[in-house]
Amino acid sequence: MSARQDAARRAAQTRRRLVFAGLAASIALVLIALGVRVLAPGGWSAWEGLILLCLVANAPWIALAGATGLAGLVIRLGGSDPAPEAPTPVTLRTVVAVCVRNEAMEAVLPPLLRLLKGLAPQGDRFALAILSDTTDPAHAAAEEAAVRRAAAALPEGAVLYRRRERNTAYKAGNVMDFLDHHAAGFDLMVLLDADSEMTPEAVLRLVRAMQASPRLGILQHPIAGRPALAPFGRLFNFGHRAGGRTWTLGQAWWQGDEGPFWGHNAAVRIAPFRRHCRLDPLPDGTHILSHDHVEAARLHAAGWAVRVIPDTHEDGGGSLESPPPNLLAFLARDRRWAAGNLQYRHLLRDRSLGPVGRFQMFQAILHYLLAPAWFAMLPLAALNAAFDADGTPRGALVALLLLGYAGLHMPRLAGHVANLAAGPPGTRLAYLRQAASESLFLLLFDPVIAFHNTAVLLSHALGRSHGGWPVQQREERRLGWRETARFLWPHAGAGLAILALLAASGSPFAVLAGLPFVAGLVLAIPFAVLTADPGGRA
Repeated sequence: MSARQDAARRAAQTRRRLVFAGLAASIALVLIALGVRVLAPGGWSAWEGLILLCLVANAPWIALAGATGLAGLVIRLGGSDPAPEAPTPVTLRTVVAVCVRNEAMEAVLPPLLRLLKGLAPQGDRFALAILSDTTDPAHAAAEEAAVRRAAAALPEGAVLYRRRERNTAYKAGNVMDFLDHHAAGFDLMVLLDADSEMTPEAVLRLVRAMQASPRLGILQHPIAGRPALAPFGRLFNFGHRAGGRTWTLGQAWWQGDEGPFWGHNAAVRIAPFRRHCRLDPLPDGTHILSHDHVEAARLHAAGWAVRVIPDTHEDGGGSLESPPPNLLAFLARDRRWAAGNLQYRHLLRDRSLGPVGRFQMFQAILHYLLAPAWFAMLPLAALNAAFDADGTPRGALVALLLLGYAGLHMPRLAGHVANLAAGPPGTRLAYLRQAASESLFLLLFDPVIAFHNTAVLLSHALGRSHGGWPVQQREERRLGWRETARFLWPHAGAGLAILALLAASGSPFAVLAGLPFVAGLVLAIPFAVLTADPGGRA
């Protein structure tokens, strides 16, 4: 690319970011203006002032989601998928690296062996590496034996097994140790998690794109959820597939070559990754848990492109992962992610990282940092309804609630709109029924997550956060009522308290307006149990 072309590309990207910022600011201002319209009549009570503060804190986050979803929708409705390119010969050597830690290898190995078999026509251009951080010696012995049995049926050197004795720096340390000592002769690494699954076509798509763009440091493939039996996984996957493509297109439109890295199902150019993505301990001496955003930011700052493939369909284009099998597993995973994302606060002032990379880390922090302000609006609104809600304009309140929900979930809602527009007419009614079920699922799901993340953030503030990086739950199973109640009784108790305050207002409208947002808390226990049943229906 010539200097003139590069300057033109940068100018176009700047214009896109200004348009995106203007759209997001407009959405935020409309939300805040509606909030003032709802709360101002009759003067300002303490509750109303606090509600407005919480709304102002959350408005930029809601606006960011809304603007991204709208941008993605415009691209989806106005464009078409690019014609498939003729396959080019694979010239770069690629290692498919899979990180495991105390995993069930009978579930991990089969999709990897299918992948390796599908890549066999490429000769010695591909190999598989199992990077183990397994801590239990007996489990590690069984793990190694399973890999050796699988490797026995493959050409020599096709499968490498390496286990570290110490889990230093978690996954980031595992990957860098492999690249330092075992990756000689490889140009690219396709990084997978233990629950990842990719088809040969998806891997070849990544590799050929990396070959065509020598300044591309990371190419992230979109990811869809593996098929699930339980309603939780099915509905979660349905919403993720609808919104994921729209979000990816909208995000790629304004982030361009400074896109995100999600840590797996991606191709990494080994040389610049080793040079720029070595993660030192944080100022407090801890190691970085959520490594992906930091690695992307370092490559941005060093002049390497990080992109997401934007043109695959809702099925992930052959790139899958396992969704959390139930609500309790989701909450456990979210606690892990909170611990990692909150560490980014140490890096926001690091001028060696690019501004877009630091903004992505700031977004990741806000996902958890804003949880108390999001959740607090429920009890504050209930208190306001009980003690000081005279003169509240009902039409403006309904508009505010609808706009807030639509903005927060715009990528998913826009995905549904695009799918309905593109789908055959005979399938639209069935799709609408699925979308309605998924929307009800999210309405119950959202307040549980807000309450949980509020508790997680408070535990971090009090120094009671759970350390480490525990193994993720992956297998679907029924949840027992007692087990679930032991975990979710605080959520249900908070919901009942808020509902009682709404009822104390004596206003049926207040109860009806608040019920969609508090029902998920009140019903948290049966919601978790019923949606976890692999034989259940959604």
